[in-house]
Amino acid sequence: MGTLSPAEVEQALGDLAGWAVDGDTIIRTVRRSDFRAAIALVDRIADAAEAANHHPDLCVRGYRTVEVRLTTHSEGGITERDLAMARTIEGLVGS
Repeated sequence: MGTLSPAEVEQALGDLAGWAVDGDTIIRTVRRSDFRAAIALVDRIADAAEAANHHPDLCVRGYRTVEVRLTTHSEGGITERDLAMARTIEGLVGS
């Protein structure tokens, strides 16, 4: 598979509003109206991650903010798999 170059990652993130690079990870923070809505988003992300067998780090901050971090640990950085999962998550964030 192989990791993507910084230029490849930056180019791909142009189509993923709200995502940013943080070292060897891409990160997105999503705010919801309340705690239940934040947990519902985490549940939807978890279902998609299980289906893709690619699991992000998820953190609920405060009572309504979800932080999503993606990296491919086995490759030591950002791969196309992370970008594909980010696209899937974007679809969930909008729903």
